[in-house]
Amino acid sequence: MTQIPPGAFAQPGTSLEFKTGSWRVQRPVHRHRAAPCHAACPAGEDAQAYLARVEVGDLQGAWETLVSANPLPAITGRVCPHPCETACNRGQYDEAIGIHAVERYLGDEALRREWPYPVPAPGSDAPRVAVVGAGPAGLAAAYHLLRGGCRVTLVEALAAAGGTVRTAIPRYRLPLDTLEAETARLLALPGLDFRPHTQLGRDVSLEELRSEHAALFLAPGRRKGQEWNADFAIPGDLHTGLHLLETWVAEGTLPDHPGAVAIVGGGNTAVDLSRVLRRQGVPSVHLITHQRIPAPGVPAEDVMRANPREVAQAVEEGVTIHEHRGVRRLILRGERVVGMELVHMKKLPDADGRLQRVAFEGTETVLHVDHVIPAIGQEVDPAGFEALVERGRIPVDPWWGRVQGQTHLFAGGDARGDHGSVSEAVGDGRRAALGILAVLAGESLEPPTPPEPVPFSDLNLHYFEPAPAAREPVLPPQERRGLEEVEGGLDLHGVRHEAHRCLSCGECLACDNCWTLCPDQAVLKTRERAADGSHYVFDYDYCKGCGICARECPTGYIRMES
Repeated sequence: MTQIPPGAFAQPGTSLEFKTGSWRVQRPVHRHRAAPCHAACPAGEDAQAYLARVEVGDLQGAWETLVSANPLPAITGRVCPHPCETACNRGQYDEAIGIHAVERYLGDEALRREWPYPVPAPGSDAPRVAVVGAGPAGLAAAYHLLRGGCRVTLVEALAAAGGTVRTAIPRYRLPLDTLEAETARLLALPGLDFRPHTQLGRDVSLEELRSEHAALFLAPGRRKGQEWNADFAIPGDLHTGLHLLETWVAEGTLPDHPGAVAIVGGGNTAVDLSRVLRRQGVPSVHLITHQRIPAPGVPAEDVMRANPREVAQAVEEGVTIHEHRGVRRLILRGERVVGMELVHMKKLPDADGRLQRVAFEGTETVLHVDHVIPAIGQEVDPAGFEALVERGRIPVDPWWGRVQGQTHLFAGGDARGDHGSVSEAVGDGRRAALGILAVLAGESLEPPTPPEPVPFSDLNLHYFEPAPAAREPVLPPQERRGLEEVEGGLDLHGVRHEAHRCLSCGECLACDNCWTLCPDQAVLKTRERAADGSHYVFDYDYCKGCGICARECPTGYIRMES
């Protein structure tokens, strides 16, 4: 090392001779980490990434980022329970970002402006993959297979695509024109051969599809109602909740108008049907559920499975929800229901420590109703693939959806049996498509390491100002009479406002804090600005590891490591 005389320390450039980085015990590093919204999204969306594009005014770029994971944003933006917002770090600061509202806006804007999906046409010699079922899982799988360069044969038993989204989600939640426009654009993609009115087991066999295609994805949904009785009593006019809901969605009306109806169940079908019956003019609608109404502090394992905002709107519309209640027996006059005996239910640990529903003797009450409708779930109709179904579902590996004991056969959506939201189905289709592409490429399938989301404690909130969330317009309860969409969307101003509120967890903001505040000028900035923050470079020769850059980073993008 060059020796510098004591009197020359103030000469230009002399500080460069002292490699003060040798004092360091920790060093700062750039670590991109997933935002909690990304980690929580079952469809695989990176909301932080498309919110950043919205903030700078690149709406089409934001939509393209969004549809790199989810090709149905105009649909999911309306019907998803948006767990991304529950996970959002901003919710611990003031209010969570309205991610679903931005998603919906981008989806609607793409339909209005006819933005093309960023999917190239596959070659004529590309492998062909069969997808059974054109619901959200099947549509997502077909889309991602096309993105991966495959040709796709999409088989659907019904006359049109959409699955349960088409047949059982009421139009006041998802307008038909939005559904038609979104699915039509997908079906028009080059390389996609859509075959409606084609039922597996009737019009085509599983063996035929497997012999003609390189791989197969099954997404048949669950439309077979589970058997139900109360103390072995079954009323003569029993109909399942899904059957009645599908009748109302298809025809706009139901056959009769009883004075009081009880619906047994706590999922989306039960809640949707309860709201439909109120619109039909039924004066007294009761929902009987083992779970509790969604609310802060309610354990996840004890909350109703239905979308929380749909539950809240059902209560606003006059539906009475009986929490922690089970049906002990039906009170019949001949084959006609005149009442039901309810009993208090609660989860308690059994001898093995597993939580089980237990009825509390002595808590019985009688509810007078004219009609009872079970909405306790559905099973897969196994016609055409009976050997693959166990206990009403298709067993698959939890990440890729590959059917147990199979190599080129995958399944997803409701048929898996372990979840039931539209966004979860979209995520199943995307991951299965990626799995199929890997198998066709001769690669092994290993589940990826789950992302490490940025915790709220890693953010520096001194650089953010409180700002209330934009509010979507919602029809008052007294105006919710028919098919009018209950929830409206945000305008561009509201969407840009929500994007601006995003804390950009785990991503570089290019705020210059690290560069400005480093006491040793050990953070350098390149001439070319990079979108990912890589234009900031640590000069470890002079970085003492003081940690100021990491502490002052607003988003947790800089971490100190040994």
